[in-house]
Amino acid sequence: MSAPQMSGLPPHGGAAGQPWRHRALLALDIAVNIGAPYLIYGWVQPASGDVNGLLVAALPPILWSLGEFLIRRRVDALSLMVLAGIALSLLAFLGGGSARFLQLREKLVTLAIGLAFLISAALGKPLILPLARASMARRSPKDLARFDAVRDQAVLRRMMMVMTLVWGATLVAEFCLGAALIFMLPIRDFLIVGPALTYGTLGLLSLWTLVYRRRLTCRMRAAPA
Repeated sequence: MSAPQMSGLPPHGGAAGQPWRHRALLALDIAVNIGAPYLIYGWVQPASGDVNGLLVAALPPILWSLGEFLIRRRVDALSLMVLAGIALSLLAFLGGGSARFLQLREKLVTLAIGLAFLISAALGKPLILPLARASMARRSPKDLARFDAVRDQAVLRRMMMVMTLVWGATLVAEFCLGAALIFMLPIRDFLIVGPALTYGTLGLLSLWTLVYRRRLTCRMRAAPA
């Protein structure tokens, strides 16, 4: 799993005052994670075969993810998720097999993260809670202190539980759909469709998270003390 897949985790604020910067980063993200692998595979595959073509094409996304982690130089819940995605992506190249099973092993990253969300919810420790706290810590000490002051409230914990379940279930469903498409589409076509499916899923999840959080916040403000 590459950087855009990981950075698509639930939003809890950011530098909203620089939309142009976010659009530029998103465009570069798409170029590295979709455009570059597609072009590299088309260049390498005719001479080296499907498997070698996929291995070489996967280098830009992995290097991009690793570079983002090194630039941030932070060790928190979100960074650990990014590292886990990089490690799982590298492990996907081990074991041999056909090109389609190589693509399937890469999609296992999505399944692993989805299951991690669901398991954390089953244990009563929703994973989105530490991820939200990490995002608040990135914003400012004031936001982090405000979040820590209410993190044990029942309403907030219930919200985190619902968000964790929705993200986990959706990521598992995205893996199932992606796994089916791997065996239905030509290998090169999936280099476009697969990442597009991931971007679309994470975009919808992020939008749902934003709307859900705003509605719940409005409901809490309207409720009696």
